[in-house]
Amino acid sequence: MTTTGAAQNAVDMALSHEPKVATPMFEIGEKKALSLSNTTGSLHDAHVEFEADLMGEEPTAEELVTLRRVSGKIPWTAFTIAFVELCERFGYYGCQVLYTNYIQQPLPVIDGVLQTTGRDPRGEDAQPGALDMGQRASFGIGQFNSFWSYATPIVGAIIADEYLGRYNTIFIAIAFSIIGHILLIISAIPTVLTSGKAIAPFILGVIMLGFGTGAFKANISPLVAEQYRQSKPRVIIDEKTGERVISDPNITVSRIFLYFYMFINIGSLTGQISMVFVEKYVGFWCAFLLPTIMFCFCPVVLYLLRNKYHRSPPTGSVLTRAVRLLFLAMKGKWSINPVQTRKNFKSERFWEDVKPSHLGAGKPGWMQFDDAWVDQVARGLRACSCFTWIPLYWLSYNQMNNNLTSQAATMQRNGVPNDIITNLNPISLVIFIPLVDNFLYPALRKANIRFTPIKRIALGFILASLAMVGAAVIQHYIYSLGPCGKYMNDCDDSAPVNVWVQAVPYTLVGFSEIFTSITGLEFAFTKAPKNMRSLVTSYWHFMSAFSNALGQALVSLSEDPLLVWNYTTVAILAFIGGVLFWFHQRPTDAKEDAMNMLPESSYVGKGRKGSVVEETGRTA
Repeated sequence: MTTTGAAQNAVDMALSHEPKVATPMFEIGEKKALSLSNTTGSLHDAHVEFEADLMGEEPTAEELVTLRRVSGKIPWTAFTIAFVELCERFGYYGCQVLYTNYIQQPLPVIDGVLQTTGRDPRGEDAQPGALDMGQRASFGIGQFNSFWSYATPIVGAIIADEYLGRYNTIFIAIAFSIIGHILLIISAIPTVLTSGKAIAPFILGVIMLGFGTGAFKANISPLVAEQYRQSKPRVIIDEKTGERVISDPNITVSRIFLYFYMFINIGSLTGQISMVFVEKYVGFWCAFLLPTIMFCFCPVVLYLLRNKYHRSPPTGSVLTRAVRLLFLAMKGKWSINPVQTRKNFKSERFWEDVKPSHLGAGKPGWMQFDDAWVDQVARGLRACSCFTWIPLYWLSYNQMNNNLTSQAATMQRNGVPNDIITNLNPISLVIFIPLVDNFLYPALRKANIRFTPIKRIALGFILASLAMVGAAVIQHYIYSLGPCGKYMNDCDDSAPVNVWVQAVPYTLVGFSEIFTSITGLEFAFTKAPKNMRSLVTSYWHFMSAFSNALGQALVSLSEDPLLVWNYTTVAILAFIGGVLFWFHQRPTDAKEDAMNMLPESSYVGKGRKGSVVEETGRTA
């Protein structure tokens, strides 16, 4: 908690004041544009990003509160990118689900014969394995893999936003991932397994696949969302009912991410279930090979549809300018009194004083952007402040990657492999996402209940905490009823507790992901400046990496006889994190509409020759 709290303070201090709600930035820009269109039919004096932003009317403050909000149409190209993500997730999770048994368990011996492929097709007590390094090593390597996969998105984001663009960077990520997949296959070849040298290609494969996954992850979700071409709420007439409604692009983007996440979980679900049985009946070499084949569909689909996608170009040193802007805003605001420093950073003038219109002719030469971009940077930093609490949520989620799998191995499974149970999580998501999109969210909107992103994320924290409470209770009964007491991981017999009771923590974590994980991706996309979307998305993913670093502090608890304390500690941290997140982010929640309606900036970035590049149309 101390580490996270300190990080939160640092980010929060840097944020200062968000764009002022009372300042009619939207009205000055957008209303002026609309009035011009009504009188002259021209919009040359205002920057309008998409044609859909001119449809219907601009909502008034009263209409924002009273009118029902509806979604726009999701473009078909978004579903093709979601399919690419499905294939990537099949490849990644189809391999990751094997890591626990591959690392932790020894090569099986059946009737005195060593199974050099690691397979174990026997009944209830079957346990495939390879390296025999134990649960602690398995947990540690698993935590490193998760940390690495969520730390590398920042590198992929910088490459995409500043140099190559999202589309091209995704292809580089795919190349790294394919190399990683090949190394994993090599590590599982029977002659390599029996040589005792399998750990080297395995670790190299984990590193290469993790880097490719991270660079892919930072760019694929912004790419799918930017296929939708509306950015501002508009009042339109519902064709079915004839009533005046608000076409809200944030609802559409939220739905895009819901179904994007459903495709993620279809991929992970099919990959994990199928590869667990391949591992059991064929061996690790084949279980690593098949996800590689599925992964190869990613570059094929992306290349064939390359001319159908909206692709944002790279924008040069935008990150450098954003950092310079922040430091300029902080200049002169420091005091030897930390209370005064914080007050200065939170003042209304923090961002206003560094807007080009305020500095006039005295602005520095690198300040080649407009006031709207300053507001968007402030909004993006507010999103990053929100994300700083997320590591406490991911601590709960990460228990599924190893500890809950090991817990299943100590329970009555009736022939079901222990690492198949983890699929209850993606199954719950595949079921719940359409229910939430078609019933829960529309019902809340019809009742005029604003279930804003901040509220959703806070609820996700609480659900994750309840999931860990369930895991702790299950572990308590395993210790109480098991024949080996509090040392069940080394026991030859399982505890008389049915493994399907794990549906409670897995389902609760899945439900929490809908509100926290999916909303986080949505929040990163909608709140970031359009030329920094990959970067802000990578910060969201980096918080998961930070959570894995925090999780290393719990490694000592991830072994008998301390597993009850492990789950209880994580439950408490998630609950406290959710409560603190809500109280800290309530001001952001109150300004949701104001942040969404900021005017678009015409600033894209700095070209290779130093000129300012302005977006003039669709990039093919």
